Amino acid sequence: MLESKAKIRKQKKERRHERIRARVFGTAKRPRLSVFRSNKHIFAQLIDDEKQITLASVSDQHLTKAKKNESGLDRAFSAGKLLAEKAKSQGIKTVVFDRGGYLYHGQIKKLAEGAREGGLAF
Repeated sequence: MLESKAKIRKQKKERRHERIRARVFGTAKRPRLSVFRSNKHIFAQLIDDEKQITLASVSDQHLTKAKKNESGLDRAFSAGKLLAEKAKSQGIKTVVFDRGGYLYHGQIKKLAEGAREGGLAF
């Protein structure tokens, strides 16, 4: 039985994510910045794994109407800056980055750069 390429690609991503999650753990002082990317949008959350709660979340859908018309890379950068502002309002300065099995490239990299420019350290 042959598996489809899409199914194999999904399984490989899940395995990469499991390897990352084995090492990355968020606390209240240093939460995990988790990233999810769909075909259209990018989402990010700050998660406290000890209490299993989401401290802050943002997506490129939360941006202003003018910024929604930007390219995907620019929207990811703006979403990272918005998440950093939410984190700073809660007193969070450092995070652990969880790229979610995605390559650190493109939108994932831009979101991280936006978060760093917004004041988060990781």
